[in-house]
Amino acid sequence: MKTIYIFLSLIILNNCQLSAPVPQDRSTEVWAPTTIQSDKSKAYFASGCFWCVESVYESIKGVEEAYSGYAGGKTKNPTYYQVVTGRTGHAETVEVIYDPKLVNFSTLVEVFFDSHDPTLLNQQGPDRGTHYRSIAFYQKNEEKEIIEKYIAKLKKEKIYNRKIVTEIKPLVKFYYAEKHHQDYEKNNPNDLYILNVSVPRLNNFKATSPELIKDQQH
Repeated sequence: MKTIYIFLSLIILNNCQLSAPVPQDRSTEVWAPTTIQSDKSKAYFASGCFWCVESVYESIKGVEEAYSGYAGGKTKNPTYYQVVTGRTGHAETVEVIYDPKLVNFSTLVEVFFDSHDPTLLNQQGPDRGTHYRSIAFYQKNEEKEIIEKYIAKLKKEKIYNRKIVTEIKPLVKFYYAEKHHQDYEKNNPNDLYILNVSVPRLNNFKATSPELIKDQQH
């Protein structure tokens, strides 16, 4: 999985990517939640390991839930092991379910940029591959404009010394990841990746944006 302690296995996987067969479409999704809150709004972001991104958004006031999954690719109903070959076109993505009366899409976009490095191409932290690329998805033109304006603001203020490589893409389809990926940080607090990568990333974000954080994590 996503841990520096299986680095060799990741090297083997990456070396096999070019020769691996193109992942085939599947007839059914691997998992989906039994209930989805229809009275809430949804937003979708990819910024590296979805375990990390999910925990960041679940710490935000007004966010009801965040689900890990895959978006931005072409293969139907992909599995995790298909996605990490880099040949499905998907990125690890999080579906953010939020109450628009408590937090707006603009704030969620700010959280997206403030919680990862948008100048890194196909990587975030120790994770490498196109499935870790930075993507801000939109579902309507208003959301696209919000993303574009925020990127323009970051460029104008010269927040980064390097080019922002974040993709801005319409959401075509979001596929939920396997059940064991959901709330992974919460359910696996002693996992070495969580301790060494995910928790520090979350704590760094909390330190820079304390006004957005819930009083108590749910």
